[in-house]
Amino acid sequence: MSRFFEAHRALLDQAVAASRSRGYWSAYPEVASGKIYGETAKADAEAAFKAMLGKPFDLGQPEKSRVGREVSPYGMPLGVTYPAADVDTLLAASAKAGDGWADASIEDRVGVCLEILGRINKQSFLIASAVMHTTGQGFMMAFQAGGPHAQDRGLEAVAYAYDEMKRVPASVHWSKPQGKGDPLAVDKSWRIVPRGVSLVIGCATFPTWNGYPAIFASLATGNTVIVKPHPGAILPLAVTVKIARDVLKEAGFDPNVIMLAADEADAPIAKELVTDPRVAIVDFTGSPVFGKWVRENAATDLVFTEEAGINPIVIDSTSDFRGLCNNIAFSLSLYSGQMCTAPQNIFVPAGGIETNDGKKSFDEVAAGIATAVDKLLGDPERAAAILGAVQSEATVKRVESARKLGQIVRDSGPSAMAGFDSARTATPLILAVDAKDETAWGEERFGPITFVVKTASTADSIALAAGSARRKGAITASLYSTSDEIVDQAANAFAKAGVALSVNLTGGIYVNQSAAFSDYHVTGANPAGNACLTDAAFVANRFRVATVRRQRAA
Repeated sequence: MSRFFEAHRALLDQAVAASRSRGYWSAYPEVASGKIYGETAKADAEAAFKAMLGKPFDLGQPEKSRVGREVSPYGMPLGVTYPAADVDTLLAASAKAGDGWADASIEDRVGVCLEILGRINKQSFLIASAVMHTTGQGFMMAFQAGGPHAQDRGLEAVAYAYDEMKRVPASVHWSKPQGKGDPLAVDKSWRIVPRGVSLVIGCATFPTWNGYPAIFASLATGNTVIVKPHPGAILPLAVTVKIARDVLKEAGFDPNVIMLAADEADAPIAKELVTDPRVAIVDFTGSPVFGKWVRENAATDLVFTEEAGINPIVIDSTSDFRGLCNNIAFSLSLYSGQMCTAPQNIFVPAGGIETNDGKKSFDEVAAGIATAVDKLLGDPERAAAILGAVQSEATVKRVESARKLGQIVRDSGPSAMAGFDSARTATPLILAVDAKDETAWGEERFGPITFVVKTASTADSIALAAGSARRKGAITASLYSTSDEIVDQAANAFAKAGVALSVNLTGGIYVNQSAAFSDYHVTGANPAGNACLTDAAFVANRFRVATVRRQRAA
């Protein structure tokens, strides 16, 4: 049995148990502390990151040219170049590496995956710098979401994969009674058969958090993986692939079991890979426009997507108006609204809401949220940590064009960032609109853009929010109400719409945060995505089972 499997067996058992109980558990510490990761870990990672800039990134995989034009949202070009090869070369090398990987035992493959995750964890500070300077996340968010939280998501996928594969017994003696005669006797054995080459298409905002579940679900189940990162966020996945290749080679496998397929925006290769019949599995995270194309044009039927949606908040009443405003303000501001779980639409009855501070009108609710945003971002250092930078220039332009869509309650503007004078930044834009203005709020407008939507009643708010989720997709929904009856109505409506609902969040838990081993991220039950991170369905179809039957001689 793999030495890696034995070394990490206790961790795996804990992960499997956590995935079944759904209680709090985390394998990798989220605190960026030298006491945990080593007193010099941060300084060493900063030096290693700077040493990568302006140089070729070596992976030791087939290459015919170099690509890479990443520019940090904080204002500096990275200058890192990556190996590039044509699709035929990549797929041929991946398929060849797959023979030995498919023949390996479940324990050998899972052990390798666990060792990869362990080594990735040790490089969390380095990955944080790579995530920060490709996505625009603030450092602490880049460390946590891009590092330990992403690693937990990868481990969660390995745990589910292991659990599903081990449900299949290796062998059994099958005996069927035959009355007075001897029973029919057959020896049966079963083998896990992987699908083949798995393509993982990464996103620009959360390359590791969204990428690790697919990467490790496919690796653990015996598939090879080609990682196609977003052209603007290659480095975090390149570091990941390098670590994985080193472990594979050390374990005696062809390192081409996992490969990087880097490209540039003006010479993309994703469509060529997606439509190649040699690709057996496609995992995609990104925009609904390209997600739809992937689903309609992939050569394989096995396509897992997380796309996007229009996440709603419904406000009916509250016993903590200040807590409500502060909680929503943080959710709107975190990473400048660039999370797939960030709320966009806040539905408020035209007649206002009941609160612990008395009746609040529609305008007062909108103003209360806007004021909370101002206070939250009033300290420049805190604002920089929360907002981070805007990953794409297109998002800034989207904010500019959105101003004409409603009455401005709070305008967006740049936010000063010490040490990064050229950082691309934007604070939340909050607009008030009427429910009938669906052309404004009824489309996803990615980035720090929020609509406070005036509705006829709370029932109308729930119907509009749930209906939008069914039509356009939503990953999260939030409700504020002091009425158990309304909570039940909303829970039913959003469950039918396939949306995870959070109720009365006023403290340190936010609607746009998702915990591995407990929260199911995306349901697969509305247009926001057809897959869930992570459930059994996400891993079980990545392998099939082949049977060998041998009848015993009489």
